[in-house]
Amino acid sequence: MAWVLKMDDATIESGLVHDFDASLSGIGQELGAGAYSMSDVLALPIFKQEDSSLPPENETKNPPFQYVLCTATSPAVKLHDETLTYLNQGQSYEVRMLDNRKPGELPELNNKMVKSIVRVVFHDRRLQYTEHQQLEGWKWNRPGDRLLDIDIPMSVGIVEPKTHPSQLNAAEFLWDLNKRTSVFVQVHCISTEFTPRKHGGEKGVPFRIQIDTFALGDGGDYTEHLHSASCQIKVFKPKGADRKQKTDREKMEKRTAQEKEKYQPSYDTTILSECSPWPDNAYTSTNQAATLSFASTPLSTYTTSSVLDSDSSSPNHQADPGSHGNSEQLGPTASIQDTQKWLLKNRFSSYTRLFSNFSGSDLLKLTRDDLVQICGPADGIRLFNALKSRSVRPRLTIYVCKESLQESPLLDRHSTNENGEHCLSSGLHVYHALYLEELTAAELIRKMACVCSIPLGTINQVYRQGPTGIHILLSDQMVYNFPDESCFLISTVKDESGEGLHLILK
Repeated sequence: MAWVLKMDDATIESGLVHDFDASLSGIGQELGAGAYSMSDVLALPIFKQEDSSLPPENETKNPPFQYVLCTATSPAVKLHDETLTYLNQGQSYEVRMLDNRKPGELPELNNKMVKSIVRVVFHDRRLQYTEHQQLEGWKWNRPGDRLLDIDIPMSVGIVEPKTHPSQLNAAEFLWDLNKRTSVFVQVHCISTEFTPRKHGGEKGVPFRIQIDTFALGDGGDYTEHLHSASCQIKVFKPKGADRKQKTDREKMEKRTAQEKEKYQPSYDTTILSECSPWPDNAYTSTNQAATLSFASTPLSTYTTSSVLDSDSSSPNHQADPGSHGNSEQLGPTASIQDTQKWLLKNRFSSYTRLFSNFSGSDLLKLTRDDLVQICGPADGIRLFNALKSRSVRPRLTIYVCKESLQESPLLDRHSTNENGEHCLSSGLHVYHALYLEELTAAELIRKMACVCSIPLGTINQVYRQGPTGIHILLSDQMVYNFPDESCFLISTVKDESGEGLHLILK
C-alpha cells in the first residue's frame, strides 16, 4: 500500500524559506559579522585535503642554475605581471651566475666548464617576427655599434668571452661551476629606437635579457642544453633609468594602501625566470666564413677599429709614411680579394657574392643610384656613404718623359713651316701622367717601366738627381713627399754589367 503525502504549494514554499534562513543564520554565527576573508575559506577541510595531494615544498624541483641581475625591479608592476627592470644605455650591470644544483644532481658537470650565451632580444611578439629587419635597420642607423657587449675588466670568473660582428645582440663565455662567476653586460640600444616616430614622446618597447647554458656534448662542442632564463627590461638613455625608477616610486607613495596591495614591491635584484631555449635558427649573418671564425675569435678582437680596418689586411699594403688618414677606406688599387675583405669587415657580407668580381676601382665607380638599385635603399645608401669617404681621385699625380740622347729639353717646342703656320717641333718632349695611389717607390717604378716600355726586370736602381748633381736613391719617403704634379725627365744608364739599367729622375 503506497502512502502519498499531499501538501499544497504554499506549505512547501514556507518550509524551504525556513530551512534557507536557518542555513544563513548558521553561517553568520560561524564567520561572524567581520569582513569576508579568503584565507578562512582556504582553511576549510575540503581545501586542506586537496592541498595534501600536492608535493611538499621541499620536494619541488629547483632549476639547476640561477641568474640574478643586480639591479632593482620597478615598483609600478601589478601583482600577477612579470617584473620589469630599467637599465641605462651603455652602463655595466652585474649578472651573477649561480650553481643551484642539489647534491648529486647532474654529477657529470662536476669539475667541468659550461657555456652560457647572453642575448638582448625583443619582448613583443610583433617585433620578434620582424627581428631581422629591425636589427638590420638598427645597424644602418648605428654603424659599428653593438646591441650587447660584455664588460670584460669588471667580469669575474668568465673564460674565453666571445662576440661576433654578425650577432650584434649576443655574447658567449665559459664559466666554472665551482667558482664565483659574475658577468657584467652593457646594452647599447634604447627602447625608443624601435618605436615608430609619429607624434613624439612614444613609449619605448621592452626587451628581454636571456641566458642559455650548455654543457659539452659528444661532438666536443657545447651543444647540450641545460637551462634557459630571462627577464623583462627597458633601456633608457644614460641616467634615464634612475629617473624612471624614482618617478615610479613617487607615484606608488601617493597611492592608497588598498591600491598598493595590487602592486608587487620593488626588489633589490632581478631574478631571471625559466623560459624556453633560444632557437638555433635565430638571426645571424649568412656569411659562412664569419660563422666558422665565431668559435675561436675573442671579444677583444672585434673592436670598432679592427672591424672597419680593411686596407691593412692586404698583403701588398704598406702604411703611408706620416699618414694620418683612416686605414678602413677602400682604395681604387684594391684587388678583388681586398674588396671582398673590405665588404666583410664593413658588414656588407650579404653582397660579397654579388660583387665577387669587383675590384676597388669597379666598386668606387658605382653611383649612389646604382648602389640603391643593386642593394636597396638602406644598404645602398650605407654602402655609398662608406665608399664616398675615399675619392677616386689619385693621391699624387706626376708627369714623366723619357729623355732622348739626340734631343735637349731646352729646344724650342714650336716651329714655323713654309706657310708661316705654327706646328709642333720634332724635339717636343711628350710627358706621361702617372697617377699614384700607394705612394711607394715600387708603384712609381712599375708605372715608369710601363710608360717607357722598359722591362721591369732590367731596372736595378732608380735615383733622383739632387740640386748639386748628386744621385739620391729613390725611397718611399721621397715619393710620399713629391709635390703634386711634379715633372721629371727619365734618363737611362746601363749598369757595370751592361745587362741592367739605372733610371735617373731629373
